[in-house]
Amino acid sequence: MTGLDHSVHEIIEMGLVVADSKNCRIIDKLDVKVKPEHPETADATALAVNGYKAEDWNGALTLKEAMELFAAKTKDAIFCAHNVTFDWAFMHEAFKKTGVRNQMDYHRIDLLSLAWAKLKDSELRTFRLNGIAKFLGITEEPNPHRAINGAMTAYEVYKQLFSADAGVVLED
Repeated sequence: MTGLDHSVHEIIEMGLVVADSKNCRIIDKLDVKVKPEHPETADATALAVNGYKAEDWNGALTLKEAMELFAAKTKDAIFCAHNVTFDWAFMHEAFKKTGVRNQMDYHRIDLLSLAWAKLKDSELRTFRLNGIAKFLGITEEPNPHRAINGAMTAYEVYKQLFSADAGVVLED
């Protein structure tokens, strides 16, 4: 099995929602565009999905600048994403490439697995993030995919799944 070649595929945008683990209240967010180092090798389909237009990335941060911001906001946090293995591979490579120190907890939460465990016996037929969101009555992420929109949709799904049987009182 082969993975993505991170010399071709690179982070062009970061969206982050940091939430309190006890009540799911949002503590912080990050929404930054990252200047691609090799746009000539980018996959055209991936760029279209992400709504990439070079002119919109004027003033984008370098990967190192973006990772420094990300690291400052995520000290002791647990990384959570829909299909966490895919997203974490990019983050791991970015930490390694930039030399920025990862200070997050070593655990990871896979939202896809969490949703499957809680909803596998339901009427839900697709475990894509928007499918789960729609099933739970959460507004789907709009197109094109933007990092902060995906992070916010994942946060709303996590919050709903987390509170469903945990008896947690969520604060807005």
